[in-house]
Amino acid sequence: MSEKSQDTKDLAARAIESDAVLAELVENLSGASRRIRQISAAVLAQVAKESPDRLIDYAGAVVDALNRPEAQTRWECLDVLTALVDRDSRVCDRAVSGAETALFDEESGPVRLAAMRFLCALGATTENRSEKVWPLVDEAIQCYHGDLEFQDMLVAVVDFSAGKLSPTVKSELAERMKFDAENSRGALKRRAAQIIENVS
Repeated sequence: MSEKSQDTKDLAARAIESDAVLAELVENLSGASRRIRQISAAVLAQVAKESPDRLIDYAGAVVDALNRPEAQTRWECLDVLTALVDRDSRVCDRAVSGAETALFDEESGPVRLAAMRFLCALGATTENRSEKVWPLVDEAIQCYHGDLEFQDMLVAVVDFSAGKLSPTVKSELAERMKFDAENSRGALKRRAAQIIENVS
């Protein structure tokens, strides 16, 4: 384990124990220093993995941080929000616009992937949300087909397909994946077939 990732874990453990440390990390998301924003976002993403309930009260600040210019802050904050979908999906609704911008970020694959994971997690919670996010998910499937992060995006789509999707979304998702299920090979073919099976 690298020293940096150990530092992140140590600071996350402190934030889980201390309200003051946690509040300071959240405040740093809107600070002037790019480096401190990135470090703080990385620590908060670690907190979200271990103890997501600690971040529910700060979800608004995390949504706001999707407007920061640097990629890492945005992808770490999207990871935080993905962890919060099961806890407070209404706050996460406010992040859809920032996630859409991130999904089509031309500079950063990790930002696009984090946005896809978030949108798929949120869209899987209700039929209405599935209809709201589906146009974005559908466009991303088409845009990034064959890109480096596409296989990981498809893992998120598999989870989405197992959620509470509207009949329209189920039908359109099955249609979108049909070509890959019939004509691809390997993991792509398996995931496409799994998606179709989930929505059938």
